[in-house]
Amino acid sequence: MLNWLLLRMMDPLVDDATVKMFTESYPDNPYVMITAAQKLTPKAIIEAGMRAESGKELNLPYGSNIVLSPWDKILMNPRQLFHLPTDNIDDISTSTIIGPKSSNPINLDIPIMITGMSYGGSLSLRMKEALAKGASIAGTSTNTGESCITKEVRNTAKFVIGQYNRGGWQTSPEHLSQLDAIEIQLGQGAWGGAVESVMQSQDIKSHLKDTWHLKDGENATLYSRMPEPKIDSTEGIIKLIDNLKSSYAVPVGIKIAGTDFIEYELEIIAKTKADFIVIDGAEGGTAVAPPTLEDNLGLPTLHSLARTIDWLEDNGIRERFSVIAAGGLTTPGHFLKALALGADAIYIGSIAIFAAIQCQAVKALPDTLPTQLALYKGKLTDKLDVDKAATHLGNFLKSCVAEMKLAAQAMGKNSLSELSREDLVTVDKDLSEFLNIRYAASPRK
Repeated sequence: MLNWLLLRMMDPLVDDATVKMFTESYPDNPYVMITAAQKLTPKAIIEAGMRAESGKELNLPYGSNIVLSPWDKILMNPRQLFHLPTDNIDDISTSTIIGPKSSNPINLDIPIMITGMSYGGSLSLRMKEALAKGASIAGTSTNTGESCITKEVRNTAKFVIGQYNRGGWQTSPEHLSQLDAIEIQLGQGAWGGAVESVMQSQDIKSHLKDTWHLKDGENATLYSRMPEPKIDSTEGIIKLIDNLKSSYAVPVGIKIAGTDFIEYELEIIAKTKADFIVIDGAEGGTAVAPPTLEDNLGLPTLHSLARTIDWLEDNGIRERFSVIAAGGLTTPGHFLKALALGADAIYIGSIAIFAAIQCQAVKALPDTLPTQLALYKGKLTDKLDVDKAATHLGNFLKSCVAEMKLAAQAMGKNSLSELSREDLVTVDKDLSEFLNIRYAASPRK
């Protein structure tokens, strides 16, 4: 009965709109909004309204919708007769080592790691606890992001990689000595590199204020350069990295955004004693980056990773560094292909959040968005069940690894670390030449 009434009420409205669309000239025709959206894109129209309302830069969570890494044009090569599949799937190793030349390398059970998403700048403390616990369930690491270690995360996580960051909140021996690895954050894919970002004091709650050692009324600022002491030269960056390496007996790494200057950046990294390199492609996510930076700056993840590996190999220093690929990697297929291109491990972020939230999304819908359960400024952060979120993240990681092992078995591998470009083929000739992998239309001889 209710459906019948609604349909009867809508009928004259639909009739009127239909008549207008087929009879009125474009200036008064509702269809003109569709042609405008096709020309301008719905995103540009919505963002124009938001800009007109606020007069300020926008913040787009979870990264750009523009994905330019052509992962789907790359396929993997199973073997059946000339090379038999792996006999027993249980014999396939999924482990990886970050910083093998360090005195205390990180030995992970799986090559999928939780990327840097900060408590405060991005996520709530409860979400950070869930990520730490879920990562530990799967035998991998979590990351502080541009924040600092908290007792809640340290007490939960098996491995914590901490970012020595441009906010200066994790630069003291008190914090650094608690970490299993130090990651010097010099750039981020979703930001197109390194730019200033300010969090207003009124948005900083007491626990976070104490964690960051802020005074009452003090804003929290991420600078474009390391602030304390301020580093104004390439030589200063090299000195910082080497000082940390000599001061702490854990792997020390560098995180940069992928750009078309990637080889120039690697030349500088090669002058340091760093143990690992994180390459964050343009598809990377974040909580607060402006759409202009997310959509228009940087180099796609696939291109950034391939060029990094090529440069390290061409210069004979590939074995010096562990390489971690980051930015828009979401599926076991992505992970496998990145490993085959040369990565030692993969960072995931946004997809880990959605996996952790899983069915708890119903606590938010339909009144608000599920992300309100996870973000620091979210309205429902206290509703997140940490243990359930951790379990679901752990299950997601286990599921991904199970499928990766099946793919490895089909390819006749005994370890995920055995994957190489020989295991890849593409249907795109340009991609074949760039990645130095086989073109699917060329028969083997």
